[in-house]
Amino acid sequence: MYENETYFDHTTYSEEELKQHAVPYDKKADKAARKADKAAKKGEKRAEKAAKKSEKAARAEARAAKPGGGIVRKVVLSVSLGLCFGLFAGLGFYAVSLGAGQLSQADSDNAVLTELPDDLVKAPLESMQEDREAGATKYVTYVVDDVSDMVEEVMPSMVSIVNNYVSTGMSFWGQSYSEPGVASGSGIIVGETDEELLIATNNHVVEDSQSLEITFIDNSTANAVIKGTDEDMDLAVIAVPISDLSEETLRSISVARLGDSDELRMGMPVVAIGNALGYGQSVTNGIISALDREMTSEDGSTGIYIQTNAAINHGNSGGALLNLSGEVIGINVARIDDNGQYSVEAMGYAIPISAATPIIEELMARTTRIHKVDESEMGYMGITMQTVTDEISQMFGFPKGVYVREVAKGSAAEKAGIRVGDIIVKFDGKRISSNTELTDTIQYIKAGETVTVTVKRSVDGVYEEYDIEITLGSRPRED
Repeated sequence: MYENETYFDHTTYSEEELKQHAVPYDKKADKAARKADKAAKKGEKRAEKAAKKSEKAARAEARAAKPGGGIVRKVVLSVSLGLCFGLFAGLGFYAVSLGAGQLSQADSDNAVLTELPDDLVKAPLESMQEDREAGATKYVTYVVDDVSDMVEEVMPSMVSIVNNYVSTGMSFWGQSYSEPGVASGSGIIVGETDEELLIATNNHVVEDSQSLEITFIDNSTANAVIKGTDEDMDLAVIAVPISDLSEETLRSISVARLGDSDELRMGMPVVAIGNALGYGQSVTNGIISALDREMTSEDGSTGIYIQTNAAINHGNSGGALLNLSGEVIGINVARIDDNGQYSVEAMGYAIPISAATPIIEELMARTTRIHKVDESEMGYMGITMQTVTDEISQMFGFPKGVYVREVAKGSAAEKAGIRVGDIIVKFDGKRISSNTELTDTIQYIKAGETVTVTVKRSVDGVYEEYDIEITLGSRPRED
């Protein structure tokens, strides 16, 4: 927590200090005094009204009567009597009020109304437990919502991501097609080695990518490659070669500090940072609205999330949800949005960092595939394959991925146990949705290397997922 910028400022006084600033107070006597004061004011108004009435009557009588000294004396007498009545009534009620106040002050030994001095003493949060044990009284005096210093410190570990992707599908005439697109997202710098800078983000931010462009705090850009993904948790780690970054950029960036989301409580203040709508980094704040919130994504998978009312919009995905100490407590992932028909305000979600950390660490440990290998050294599976498009998936109930139509005898795929009918959904930790993606991925792996292939296999009509270790072979020579 930053000095003099704690969210709550606790002011502490001992019992002796409280007695020094005590003013006697009695609730019953105070009520009686206020009642007497009210009656006095009411009496004054009545007296004034009576005097005005008498004066009016006297003037009317004077106009109606003949001139004479007796009439004038009667008028003067009536007015004088009215004014005297009002004066004495007011003095009487004032005396009652004054007496009630004195009685209140004399009988208030058991109640104390504390007046806080101007020079408030600020006690750090660390001393709260000590003060509690000493019997001191705490007061919350004000709330500070200026998080600019914290944001300034954490911003160097935040990045913006632009994903240049290609989506594939089937046309009305049965022809496959591919369509380029651009999407934006956010990321968090979570590690740095001698060779690469490691960035955590969401899987859906980088999926189907042809290239990834990263923008850092100093507005410099660099290309990144996918190091590993976890579709179920919607997490990904991407890598930027250190050699591609300037000395100025390396000095300006920093690695984020990860917190503990298991210690969160509802109502705690949080800050969300991300590349909202692709316009660049922005900051919003709010509170923890709910914990352990279960949400189902478009592909049917469910996850447990942190719910916050901090504004999270498209482009914020992959960005950081932070506590006021500047620690990452969640990775922003979603905002309720029903196919653009309507949206729910103040309902954003984030992956708890304590659940994400083990997966991020495992993805960071994977081998980064940056350079394509020579064609003569490229690995070979030995299968004939077909893309499972959206239309094929809906028509036959297949999972999306790459359908294995044939397995060559003696090939690496046969030795590993891959069968005809299997649908490849991941290769070396990367999600696979088309023949092109699988072919492009293999171009980075040499023959003889062992990778994990994830397939979905039909067992009694139900597709089950299997992870298969395969050692790639060499492509057979053509005679």
